[in-house]
Amino acid sequence: MSYSLALRHIDAILRIGLGWIFLWAFLDKLFGFGLGTAPEKAWLAGGSPTSGFLANSPTGPFANAFNTLAGVAWVDWLFMLGLALIGFALILGVGMRIATTAGSLLLLLMWLAVLPPKNNPFLDDHLIYLLVLQALQRTRSEQAWSLNQRWSSLQLVKKHPWLA
Repeated sequence: MSYSLALRHIDAILRIGLGWIFLWAFLDKLFGFGLGTAPEKAWLAGGSPTSGFLANSPTGPFANAFNTLAGVAWVDWLFMLGLALIGFALILGVGMRIATTAGSLLLLLMWLAVLPPKNNPFLDDHLIYLLVLQALQRTRSEQAWSLNQRWSSLQLVKKHPWLA
Protein backbone atom coordinates (compact mmCIF):
# COMPACT_ATOMS: atom_id res chain seq x y z
CA MET A 1 0.00 0.00 0.00
CA SER A 2 1.40 3.38 -0.93
CA TYR A 3 0.48 6.51 1.00
CA SER A 4 0.74 10.04 -0.24
CA LEU A 5 3.10 12.34 1.61
CA ALA A 6 0.18 14.18 3.22
CA LEU A 7 -1.32 10.97 4.61
CA ARG A 8 2.07 9.85 5.90
CA HIS A 9 2.39 13.15 7.77
CA ILE A 10 -1.14 12.85 9.17
CA ASP A 11 -0.29 9.33 10.35
CA ALA A 12 2.89 10.67 11.96
CA ILE A 13 1.01 13.46 13.73
CA LEU A 14 -1.60 10.98 15.01
CA ARG A 15 1.12 8.56 16.16
CA ILE A 16 3.17 11.20 17.94
CA GLY A 17 0.10 12.88 19.40
CA LEU A 18 -1.32 9.66 20.76
CA GLY A 19 2.14 8.73 22.03
CA TRP A 20 2.28 12.01 23.90
CA ILE A 21 -1.14 11.31 25.47
CA PHE A 22 0.20 8.01 26.87
CA LEU A 23 3.55 9.50 27.90
CA TRP A 24 1.93 12.55 29.52
CA ALA A 25 -0.39 10.31 31.55
CA PHE A 26 2.71 8.45 32.78
CA LEU A 27 4.61 11.64 33.66
CA ASP A 28 1.65 13.28 35.39
CA LYS A 29 0.94 10.18 37.48
CA LEU A 30 4.65 9.78 38.29
CA PHE A 31 5.36 13.39 39.32
CA GLY A 32 1.88 14.81 40.05
CA PHE A 33 2.04 18.02 38.05
CA GLY A 34 -1.35 19.03 39.40
CA LEU A 35 -3.26 18.73 36.13
CA GLY A 36 -4.65 15.19 36.30
CA THR A 37 -2.79 14.10 39.42
CA ALA A 38 -2.28 16.22 42.52
CA PRO A 39 1.36 16.41 43.69
CA GLU A 40 0.55 14.60 46.94
CA LYS A 41 -1.02 11.73 44.98
CA ALA A 42 1.95 11.26 42.63
CA TRP A 43 3.46 7.80 42.41
CA LEU A 44 6.81 9.19 43.62
CA ALA A 45 5.00 10.69 46.64
CA GLY A 46 3.60 7.27 47.56
CA GLY A 47 0.30 7.50 45.72
CA SER A 48 -1.17 4.81 43.53
CA PRO A 49 -1.56 5.63 39.83
CA THR A 50 -4.53 3.27 39.52
CA SER A 51 -6.44 3.82 42.74
CA GLY A 52 -8.27 7.00 41.74
CA PHE A 53 -9.65 5.67 38.47
CA LEU A 54 -10.20 2.04 39.43
CA ALA A 55 -11.74 2.78 42.82
CA ASN A 56 -14.10 5.54 41.64
CA SER A 57 -14.77 5.42 37.89
CA PRO A 58 -15.84 1.86 37.08
CA THR A 59 -19.53 1.40 36.41
CA GLY A 60 -21.64 -1.31 34.89
CA PRO A 61 -21.11 -5.06 34.80
CA PHE A 62 -17.36 -5.06 35.42
CA ALA A 63 -17.19 -2.44 38.19
CA ASN A 64 -16.43 -4.89 41.02
CA ALA A 65 -13.66 -6.61 39.08
CA PHE A 66 -11.95 -3.29 38.35
CA ASN A 67 -12.51 -1.95 41.90
CA THR A 68 -10.57 -4.90 43.34
CA LEU A 69 -7.53 -3.96 41.21
CA ALA A 70 -7.35 -0.39 42.57
CA GLY A 71 -4.03 0.30 44.27
CA VAL A 72 -2.64 -3.21 43.79
CA ALA A 73 1.15 -2.88 43.41
CA TRP A 74 1.57 -5.15 40.36
CA VAL A 75 -1.33 -3.37 38.62
CA ASP A 76 0.29 0.01 39.34
CA TRP A 77 3.63 -1.16 37.93
CA LEU A 78 2.10 -2.78 34.87
CA PHE A 79 -0.05 0.27 34.18
CA MET A 80 2.84 2.74 34.53
CA LEU A 81 5.26 0.64 32.48
CA GLY A 82 2.57 0.28 29.83
CA LEU A 83 1.92 4.03 29.67
CA ALA A 84 5.63 4.86 29.43
CA LEU A 85 6.62 2.18 26.93
CA ILE A 86 3.58 2.67 24.71
CA GLY A 87 4.15 6.43 24.75
CA PHE A 88 7.85 6.21 23.88
CA ALA A 89 7.29 3.55 21.21
CA LEU A 90 4.58 5.59 19.48
CA ILE A 91 6.57 8.82 19.59
CA LEU A 92 9.67 7.11 18.20
CA GLY A 93 7.73 4.87 15.81
CA VAL A 94 9.44 1.69 17.01
CA GLY A 95 7.94 -1.59 18.18
CA MET A 96 4.66 -0.48 16.67
CA ARG A 97 3.10 -3.95 16.63
CA ILE A 98 3.60 -4.36 20.37
CA ALA A 99 2.81 -0.72 21.21
CA THR A 100 -0.42 -0.61 19.22
CA THR A 101 -1.57 -3.98 20.54
CA ALA A 102 -0.74 -3.15 24.17
CA GLY A 103 -2.23 0.31 23.83
CA SER A 104 -5.39 -1.11 22.29
CA LEU A 105 -5.71 -3.63 25.13
CA LEU A 106 -5.20 -0.92 27.76
CA LEU A 107 -7.80 1.32 26.10
CA LEU A 108 -10.26 -1.55 25.77
CA LEU A 109 -9.90 -2.34 29.48
CA MET A 110 -10.41 1.33 30.38
CA TRP A 111 -13.52 1.43 28.16
CA LEU A 112 -14.86 -1.75 29.80
CA ALA A 113 -14.31 -0.14 33.20
CA VAL A 114 -16.63 2.77 32.39
CA LEU A 115 -19.17 0.79 30.39
CA PRO A 116 -21.57 2.35 29.58
CA PRO A 117 -19.71 5.66 29.02
CA LYS A 118 -21.19 8.75 30.71
CA ASN A 119 -21.83 10.87 27.62
CA ASN A 120 -22.74 8.25 25.03
CA PRO A 121 -24.39 4.83 25.29
CA PHE A 122 -21.45 3.12 23.58
CA LEU A 123 -18.72 5.25 22.03
CA ASP A 124 -16.10 7.30 23.87
CA ASP A 125 -12.53 8.49 23.42
CA HIS A 126 -11.07 5.14 24.50
CA LEU A 127 -12.58 3.38 21.49
CA ILE A 128 -11.62 6.19 19.10
CA TYR A 129 -7.99 6.03 20.30
CA LEU A 130 -8.11 2.24 19.98
CA LEU A 131 -9.22 2.59 16.34
CA VAL A 132 -6.45 5.12 15.67
CA LEU A 133 -3.91 2.68 17.13
CA GLN A 134 -5.22 -0.10 14.89
CA ALA A 135 -4.92 2.16 11.84
CA LEU A 136 -1.37 3.09 12.84
CA GLN A 137 -0.47 -0.58 13.20
CA ARG A 138 -1.48 -1.22 9.62
CA THR A 139 0.57 1.71 8.28
CA ARG A 140 3.67 1.26 10.44
CA SER A 141 6.03 0.57 7.53
CA GLU A 142 4.94 3.81 5.87
CA GLN A 143 5.50 6.01 8.94
CA ALA A 144 7.06 9.43 8.47
CA TRP A 145 9.15 11.00 11.24
CA SER A 146 9.88 7.59 12.66
CA LEU A 147 12.80 5.39 13.59
CA ASN A 148 10.87 2.36 12.28
CA GLN A 149 13.13 1.58 9.32
CA ARG A 150 16.25 1.73 11.47
CA TRP A 151 14.49 -0.32 14.17
CA SER A 152 13.31 -2.92 11.65
CA SER A 153 16.86 -3.33 10.31
CA LEU A 154 18.19 -4.47 13.70
CA GLN A 155 19.18 -8.15 13.80
CA LEU A 156 17.07 -8.72 16.91
CA VAL A 157 13.96 -7.40 15.17
CA LYS A 158 14.72 -9.39 12.01
CA LYS A 159 15.08 -12.52 14.12
CA HIS A 160 11.88 -11.76 16.09
CA PRO A 161 9.45 -10.01 13.70
CA TRP A 162 6.86 -9.58 16.46
CA LEU A 163 9.13 -6.77 17.76
CA ALA A 164 8.57 -4.74 14.57
